[in-house]
Amino acid sequence: MKVVYGTDECTKFIRPTGIGLGNFDGLHVGHLALINTLITESIFNSFDSVLYTFSKHTENIINKKLHTPLVITNEKKIQLLKRTRLDYLYFEKFDEAFSKMKPETFVKDILIKRLNMKLAVAGFNYRFGHRGEGDVDLLRKLGKDLGFRVIIIEPIKQGDDVVSSTLVRKNILKGDMGRVFELLGRHYSVTGIVEKGRRVGNTIGFPTANISPENELVLPPDGVYISKTCIDGKIYPGITNIGKNPTFGGLDKRCIETHILNFENRDIYGKKIEVFLMESVRGEKKFDSVQQLIEQVKRDVEVAKNYFHL
Repeated sequence: MKVVYGTDECTKFIRPTGIGLGNFDGLHVGHLALINTLITESIFNSFDSVLYTFSKHTENIINKKLHTPLVITNEKKIQLLKRTRLDYLYFEKFDEAFSKMKPETFVKDILIKRLNMKLAVAGFNYRFGHRGEGDVDLLRKLGKDLGFRVIIIEPIKQGDDVVSSTLVRKNILKGDMGRVFELLGRHYSVTGIVEKGRRVGNTIGFPTANISPENELVLPPDGVYISKTCIDGKIYPGITNIGKNPTFGGLDKRCIETHILNFENRDIYGKKIEVFLMESVRGEKKFDSVQQLIEQVKRDVEVAKNYFHL
């Protein structure tokens, strides 16, 4: 898969393309249904498959007062999509000028002239163009007028709920990581560089790998979570605390601290790690003494060991 940016000089496609349209924040199971359809239809028709999305979430550009936290970063999006048979991931630069483009102009000048689109695949609630004036009905009409095929993906449900990025965010904010797993088709994760903290974990006998959360990402509530951590391609079970360490006077910002089970005391400072949050154990709590905290952490570790059958 090749990653292309709309600011690149050579972005005109020669071969006919099938294009998947949307923000694709989270790459949840609904998005995956669209992507699989796009890839299958493109292969059948000898098109190059292109997932067309934006380098920044469109809602955050259109309404600057509204900050929509992301489910995944662009880096994670690239990593996940490289596992598919997608030919291109196309990041368009979305700014105020682009947001004022009429729906018809977007289709004619960007999708057809620049990207050589012969097939459009979109979700049932896809909107495009200035103020979201374009919808799937207009896309179908333009397809008939301009000679490209349109496939609309119907709602994908998990239980009674239609899967959406908004629903994923809602459940992350609730800390329902089991439900998030159902919606994403994978465990939610955060990535960061291991940094030196106050070494509180070492002091109480439970050393931790500490990372700072990425500012643009949505995070679950402060508390303790059963987790897995990927270090240098290997997966380790563990227990993760998200919060500000209230027992030790608190921090200025939230931190993600992971105690990795059965992990010898190796120096991993400066390494990039990925922490997968599996299940919530409890909320963050301020303890009256360090000894109370130690006893609770022991219980948390036992919960994690039982979860992993260790």
